[in-house]
Amino acid sequence: MPNPRPTRDRRLLHIYAIIFIDVIVGSAIGPVLPEFVKGRPQPQLWLALGTALFLGVQLFSAPLLGKLSDGYGRRPIFIVSAIGTFLADCLLLPITLGSQLANRFSDGLTNGMYATVRSAITDISPKEELFKNLGIEGAILSLGFVIGPAASGLLLTTFDVVEGDQARVVVIMAVLLSSVNMLLSWTLRETHANPSGVSTQALKTELINSLNVQRLWGRLTDKDRKQPGLKRLVLMQLALTMSTGYYFYFVTFASFGALHMDAKAISYFFMYFGALSVGINYVFYTYFADRINQRRGIIWLAALGTPVLAGYGFVGVSALWLYILVTLDCLTLSLIQGLIEGLMAQGTNDDDRGEVFGINQALQGVASFGTTVIFGALSLLDLRLPFGWFAVCLALVAILASQTRAYQPPAANPTE
Repeated sequence: MPNPRPTRDRRLLHIYAIIFIDVIVGSAIGPVLPEFVKGRPQPQLWLALGTALFLGVQLFSAPLLGKLSDGYGRRPIFIVSAIGTFLADCLLLPITLGSQLANRFSDGLTNGMYATVRSAITDISPKEELFKNLGIEGAILSLGFVIGPAASGLLLTTFDVVEGDQARVVVIMAVLLSSVNMLLSWTLRETHANPSGVSTQALKTELINSLNVQRLWGRLTDKDRKQPGLKRLVLMQLALTMSTGYYFYFVTFASFGALHMDAKAISYFFMYFGALSVGINYVFYTYFADRINQRRGIIWLAALGTPVLAGYGFVGVSALWLYILVTLDCLTLSLIQGLIEGLMAQGTNDDDRGEVFGINQALQGVASFGTTVIFGALSLLDLRLPFGWFAVCLALVAILASQTRAYQPPAANPTE
């Protein structure tokens, strides 16, 4: 008789629920962000500054949280991060530029928990399910960026909220959802067996190292010597991170560009984007992701997605072309994140999993900060120019994937 299919650990679904709500909370305020900079000169620059602040602070928070999760377990980091997000969302009241910048800094401090998320998923995933489980996590992150604004749109539309109250209503929704995540994080059962603790000196060293990009790169190089191919995967991740900066930029482009979309119009767009992405990602990661050559899949998806990204800059005032492009987006570049994370997860072990993912997320923070500065500067020249930058970064993903040999995870411990 064939072996029965292994029962999925319920903690995995618990973790998925936490990150799903967390990313929705983080992205739901997108459609109403223009309200925070209303009346300011060059509002697109202020929005870019807030994004840079949020992403840049993760440079040191991600490795530190990853190290703490290795030493004390994943659950405490989930709890601290959930509380941090709740407090950060409370800072968004009143609706002012100062509150928005305070929120971006505060939320960035605990958003580094995603190194812990990937570690926790890897802790409890059977080897044959690891790729799929990390792929689903990556898909949830990508989906959350569009489902969050869709949730805002549904709220504003259902209750027909007037323009002056829209930002406040969306913020209240974010606060309520983040309070749900505090409860979910508290009830999560630990995934890391027998954490050994971490010394104060080790934490100080981790903090110092995380603030030095050169040292971060050196640590990644050391890991790459033991796990050949890891550094190239991280480079692909960084290039993808720079290309997906358009998630953060789109609201600025749609609000202040030729489309002149208001909060409801932006939300309707993301409702379509979110619904389509959910369906396509579910089918792809359930039935295809672990049956294809993932490296070649990344090459083709990135190559096909590059003109899609560039095309956003040429939609003009046509909502029809915008919707056509986002449909192609769902079929191409939106699928890449999970593939890269699934490949990367195969090269970690119980002792350094949080550290590896922490280094990766810190470097992503550097890339995110850099791409935000670049698209912010380009937007001052022309609001369409940033999409050229995003397209170049995605093309780089295809190039790096084409130059990457098959990733060889570290050999199993012979004593096991």
